[in-house]
Amino acid sequence: MSKRYNYVIGDVQGCFEALKALLKEIRFDPDQDFLWFAGDLVARGENSVGALRFVKKLADRGAAATVLGNHDLTLIACARGLKKIKDKDRTQEIIDAIDGDELIDWLRKQPLSLCPNDHTLITHAGVPCIWSAEQTVQLASEVQQVVGHDDLRVLDAFLAEMYGEQPDLWSDDLTGQARLRCITNYLTRMRLTNAEGRLEFEFKDALDAPMPTGFQPWFEFESQAAKTHQLIFGHWAALQGKTISPQIQNVDGGCVWGQQLVAYRLEDQQLFKVDNPLA
Repeated sequence: MSKRYNYVIGDVQGCFEALKALLKEIRFDPDQDFLWFAGDLVARGENSVGALRFVKKLADRGAAATVLGNHDLTLIACARGLKKIKDKDRTQEIIDAIDGDELIDWLRKQPLSLCPNDHTLITHAGVPCIWSAEQTVQLASEVQQVVGHDDLRVLDAFLAEMYGEQPDLWSDDLTGQARLRCITNYLTRMRLTNAEGRLEFEFKDALDAPMPTGFQPWFEFESQAAKTHQLIFGHWAALQGKTISPQIQNVDGGCVWGQQLVAYRLEDQQLFKVDNPLA
């Protein structure tokens, strides 16, 4: 019997042809291997509805799981009529699909963090230096309980207040929608912070670009979570699947921007990359 492998795959963003090419490259076997997606399954690629259906089908058969990314949350907000779809996003086809309600309902019940094993933590954007792994999982769960709530009024109340950049610094004393918004911003939007963990939202460039004074990539600060767990994240296309350190790994290869789709194999830390065949 062949060995079971676990792969973490970066931002698909609806690039379904690239996903199929990557799975062929790694010789993915859904009967024994498992895929962990780092969020942003949908948005600006050529076939978001196909990619979402495919991942859901794999998850239903016990061969995949995903965290929510910022684009996934935006799709949910658009489907609930609380945000207008951007012209560059190709997600209307999901909302219009015959199985659209089913797909979006499944998506909103996915978590904001995943632990494939006792020493690995996956989130979409990373983990701020001020949070431990245990705290991260707990705070992610707070948001997940609201996004996946059976009462859609609870979901809508959150989505209506989800967008915004304040508070930009975590405090255990935060409550209500401000608390949920802050957690969501850390886990799905973060790139730069300062030493105390304050968020900066404008910077999206490569690591050699000028950064605002006092701010650095979140992973440049001593991380509480990285003391106990390997942190795997997507979200930052300019990093192109960079290995930050033995404890911190990016898996966003910038596929939707014409670059590569990345898979990271947990068993041996091997990276697999395929070019976007439609680029």
